[in-house]
Amino acid sequence: MEVFTLSAFETSAEAFFTTLRRRHADLVLDVRLRNTNQLCGFTKKKDLEFLVPALTGAAYRHDLQLAPSPGLLDAYRHKDIPWETYRTRYRAEMEEAGAVEHFHKEYGRFHCVCILGTATAKRRSHSEVLAELV
Repeated sequence: MEVFTLSAFETSAEAFFTTLRRRHADLVLDVRLRNTNQLCGFTKKKDLEFLVPALTGAAYRHDLQLAPSPGLLDAYRHKDIPWETYRTRYRAEMEEAGAVEHFHKEYGRFHCVCILGTATAKRRSHSEVLAELV
């Protein structure tokens, strides 16, 4: 299985869907805690549920079991903790929750999984940590 990450932020729809097609993703796995806000633009959950299969033929799943806890995410987003602390705590949350086993049980049949996160030019995303774990 190939796994790669893609950010829902700071990207155009053209670049986003072109990347999915070019990489031959057959699953877009959305691990964002919050993905229904208008600020998400074309990457809102309801839009991706339609657009991903329609434009790429890939499946779309939103899996909150692989998202960080609200308190942890907020601490990182508000700069109360640095990246390394966030990374370590998220990893611990995932290990405690059995995330690797869950991932392989639920998504092991896919050949190329795109883990959708929220990285920006100034902020890293838990999606890259999850990709390392699985």
